[in-house]
Amino acid sequence: MKIGCPSEIKPQEFRVGMTPNAAQEAVAHGHTVLIQAGAGVGAGFADEDYIAAGAEIAGSASDVFAKADMIVKVKEPQAGERKMLREGQLLFTYLHLAPDPEQTKDLLASGCTAIAYETVTDRSGGLPLLAPMSEVAGRLAPQVGAWTLQKANGGRGVLMGGVPGVGPARVAVIGGGVVGTHAARIAAGMGADVTVLDRSLPRMRYLDDVYGGTFKTSYASAGNTAELVAEADMVIGAVLVPGAAAPKLITREQLSTMKPGAAIVDVAIDQGGCFETSKATTHQDPIYDVDGIMHYCVANMPGAVARTSTIALGNATMPFMLALADKGWKQACADDPHLLEGLNVHAGQLTYFAVGKALGIDVISPQLAIK
Repeated sequence: MKIGCPSEIKPQEFRVGMTPNAAQEAVAHGHTVLIQAGAGVGAGFADEDYIAAGAEIAGSASDVFAKADMIVKVKEPQAGERKMLREGQLLFTYLHLAPDPEQTKDLLASGCTAIAYETVTDRSGGLPLLAPMSEVAGRLAPQVGAWTLQKANGGRGVLMGGVPGVGPARVAVIGGGVVGTHAARIAAGMGADVTVLDRSLPRMRYLDDVYGGTFKTSYASAGNTAELVAEADMVIGAVLVPGAAAPKLITREQLSTMKPGAAIVDVAIDQGGCFETSKATTHQDPIYDVDGIMHYCVANMPGAVARTSTIALGNATMPFMLALADKGWKQACADDPHLLEGLNVHAGQLTYFAVGKALGIDVISPQLAIK
């Protein structure tokens, strides 16, 4: 199979869909790998690294899209890229279709088959291709939140760990999944007073067992959430409904209960965000003020640490990418029900229920698509 990897064109996106190591594995499996010139530079991979791995270098994105049977990317295809997709072509990338009707419409019109990293599952019900980026975004959230809290950036002017005689910042993390756990660990490591809110008692028991002395847990009732948000210097939104739009947990009215200059970091922004006042921002212009509360809502947070993110993502996607290339997408999905969960679009039809529900579009069963 011809596997193509174009440069990412979203603003401030430095990651790349394939590492030289992934290219080397694909070539060893007998596939041709086509990398757009300069695609890996932002993540610290030169064209020479890909050539050494056995890949070919293509002069332009249009070259990659025209020649490849499977396109491997990081971010959802942008409008110009979607025009280059064709019927029968396989797209393997993050899609986040639920809050994005335009992209969904274009993918359906292209006739391509699109498998979304973020909806592939594993045996334990986890999301193995979302997890590495959730780990990165989670660990990055307190770092960028601490920067947002600095007075020069519009924040309260509070130091995360305080100093002797001065208390630390109070951090509320909404959601105790992968993002929330990693965010809480790093915030606590910076010396902050951290509470994780979640609605799963088994999950909170696990967090209490493993991290009992590091941070606190609280049941995420509306009352508890409102109380902790009002007291917090920083609120990290880490809530995910797989494949669907994130629920809005904090209303605009609630901002008036918060401390002036408090920071909100909405990690769920790529699924629409979990604060009513969230709107996607970029690394170039990451924060904005609503009613005196500073919002950090960068939609591709892991892009800020592109090298770490690219390698972490490549480790996770490689076995799936090889299965798709070795067997073809139909056989690979038939053999692996967890990979089949990743199928969002095929031949002009939507195959993922949560996206159909969010956008009001008819859906066919993914099992029908592979017959």
